Amino acid sequence: MHLGYSAADEAFRVEVRAWLEDHLAGEWGALRGLGGPGKDHEAVEERLAWNRHLAAHGWTCVGWPTEHGGRGLSLWQQVIFHEEYARSGAPARVNHLGEELLGPTLIAFGTEAQQQRFLPRILAVEELWAQGYSEPGAGSDLANVQTRARLEGDAWVLDGQKVWTSNAHFSQWLFVVARSEPGSQRHRGLSFLLVPIDQEGVEVRPIEQLTGGSEFNEVFLTGARTDADLVVGEPGSGWGVAMGLLGFERGVSVLGQVVGFARELDGVVGLAREHGALDDPVLRDRLAALKVELEVLRFQALRGLSQVTGGDDSAAGGGAGSIFKLVWAGWHRRLGEVAMDVLGTAGLTIAAAPYELDPWQRLFLFSRADTIYGGSDEVQRNILAERVLGLPREPKGA
Repeated sequence: MHLGYSAADEAFRVEVRAWLEDHLAGEWGALRGLGGPGKDHEAVEERLAWNRHLAAHGWTCVGWPTEHGGRGLSLWQQVIFHEEYARSGAPARVNHLGEELLGPTLIAFGTEAQQQRFLPRILAVEELWAQGYSEPGAGSDLANVQTRARLEGDAWVLDGQKVWTSNAHFSQWLFVVARSEPGSQRHRGLSFLLVPIDQEGVEVRPIEQLTGGSEFNEVFLTGARTDADLVVGEPGSGWGVAMGLLGFERGVSVLGQVVGFARELDGVVGLAREHGALDDPVLRDRLAALKVELEVLRFQALRGLSQVTGGDDSAAGGGAGSIFKLVWAGWHRRLGEVAMDVLGTAGLTIAAAPYELDPWQRLFLFSRADTIYGGSDEVQRNILAERVLGLPREPKGA
């Protein structure tokens, strides 16, 4: 695998960097560093306006094919865009689930009518999306979905509950995996449905997190309805669509995530220097290990991207997506733990009443969830064991 960038790629990097420097000024400059994991409640309306500013200048959906409104960027140019975006400190985008997950899924699996209806609105950041996968009692076990969908005339009617639904409280649409064939089990008989949130049959309840925000939600579907033609793929074949979407989830935007990790690590090193903690050889060694591991993590991500096509399921590329999820989630948790060790007893008290956390406390608390959301460590290991290595399935308890 060749990890270098061509002259054209480097020229593109200069273009992206210059545009961000020019536009992240004035009112937009005040948004630097806002949003992101554990902070998605910050400046939502302002970040939405910034997202639409990006769209107006052609900087949303950059990897989409040109026939669907994107720039059709190469893999490496997409990597460059996400790295430079993260490096600039630009605010976290509000449109991630639509732009990076549902949009590519509709391009790969949707009908022409679905593409024409939804893609332009995602591109322009006019409609926001939330993901209806996890359920109480199922969690990362997506095949254990209990939400039901039945076709009544020209509409699907849904009953059930979803949980850990990111950004549902300010989104207009929800993509839902529901069991549409009575008596079906596991991954059979599931359908992938597009459901409007603003209707009587949908109730969204924010979940307050340890970090103080409420970016996750419970969503109750009680006779919720959506048009019969808003099923992606064939009815009953939603498992393949859902797995394809998860393949897009671990796409090129993860390289921007690694840049964000590097900024956090630099901040923890600065904190350790300020507190005199670098004099501790054990802590200094832990920080050095995190630095080395982060470099390995970046190359692991690049190698994985070169082996997997967007939309492939979790076993593709030797389980590259699952390996990367395991590695970065564990790394980020360890970074949060080191940050708390650097702070010492100061990490045990809030910055201000009633519950204002400093960035390092928020990092520690939110990173506890890294090994759970997006597919828990246990699920990723099972994927690697069963679907990549061909080992027997884990025995189920009686």
